[in-house]
Formats: sequence, C-alpha cells, structure tokens
Amino acid sequence: MNWISRLFGRPKQPAPSVSSIARFFNEAARDEEHFPSSIDPRIYHVQLVLSHLGDVSGRTVADLGCGKGRFARIVAERNPAARVVAIDLAEAMLAQADLNLLRCAASMTSLPLASGSCDGAYATESLEHAVDIEAAVSEICRIVKPGGRILIIDKNASHWGRLKTPEWERWFGRRELERLLARHCSQVSSRFISYWDDVEPDGLFIAWLAVK
Repeated sequence: MNWISRLFGRPKQPAPSVSSIARFFNEAARDEEHFPSSIDPRIYHVQLVLSHLGDVSGRTVADLGCGKGRFARIVAERNPAARVVAIDLAEAMLAQADLNLLRCAASMTSLPLASGSCDGAYATESLEHAVDIEAAVSEICRIVKPGGRILIIDKNASHWGRLKTPEWERWFGRRELERLLARHCSQVSSRFISYWDDVEPDGLFIAWLAVK
C-alpha cells in the first residue's frame, strides 16, 4: 500500500448501492462471532458513549448504525426513562435488538427523524459504512437539537490495512471529521482511544466529540 492510500484510507472505489450494503449486513446478522449482540459495558467505547451523552432521562437519543443494538441496550438500561432510537440499514440486525428500543431501518444518509428531535446521537464504528460521509455527518447533526451532544467512534485512516474490510468501508483522519462536524456544531474535539481505559491507545480508534 502506498503512502497516498495510507493517508486517505483506501484507493477510490466505485460507490456501492445502499441495497448491496444492506444485503451484506442482513446476511452478516447470522454471524454472532463477528457481529455480536452484546458488549462488555466496561469497554471504554461504551463508557465514553455514556459519559459524553450524560444524563438523558426523559430525553431522546439515537444510536446510528446500531447493528444488533448492543450499545443502545446499555444506554437504555442506564437511562430507563430515556427514549433510545436504534437505527440500522439491515432489518435482520434490528430484529435482534432489544424490543424495548425504538427500532427503525434506515440509511444514515437519510434519517427518518425530524430536525432537532434528539438530545444526543452517536455512531460507533458505523459511519465507516455510510459511503456518503459528508451527507451522513450532516444528517447526524441535523437530528440533534442545539446544545445536544454527538459522538462518533471510528477507525484511523493512517492505520488502513490492519483489518479486513468490505470494499466500500472508509476510515478517517482526525481533522477530516472535525471539519465536517464543525460545519454544524459549536464545539468539536477528537482523541485517540483504546478498548480499555487503562491501555494506551495505539492509534487505531479515534473518538470525535461534539456539541451542536
């Protein structure tokens, strides 16, 4: 892989259709090993979602690209009075999400939620599948009301090649997503994170934190 590919994530590929990506994840829903329905709540990714959202009792939070709803389930358990909307492209993934969640099948680039209808939104390793990243970030910000919090956790473009990925997947540089979020948000920051808070980040995962 040359330095251009490492810097920008991967060589330019033809954009796949939304239906082909949905088909991939509907089939992947049978693979519990690589697409699990639960997650250890002690993992730092989970703790960061909870801490950045804060107290969302009586409020609405959206999990975008939720898969089987493993993060959304914990957010709902920790905030039983919150409305947690679990959105994913693949209906087979959503079918395995907790029935207490508000589940909806939709693309991240066209969210079926009103502007400013959410107090917070997060996307954990899902923006990478959105294809039209600028549109997806715009949609995430659109559905969050002023003062609401946004969190994106995804992979670092400079580490492209460490993991096997679908042909459409995108990884990101810190400044790339900071710039996109800054178009819509008053506060934006990012930092490298690890799966565990006592393990030094190795640069693979980045968290982008924003306030609308």
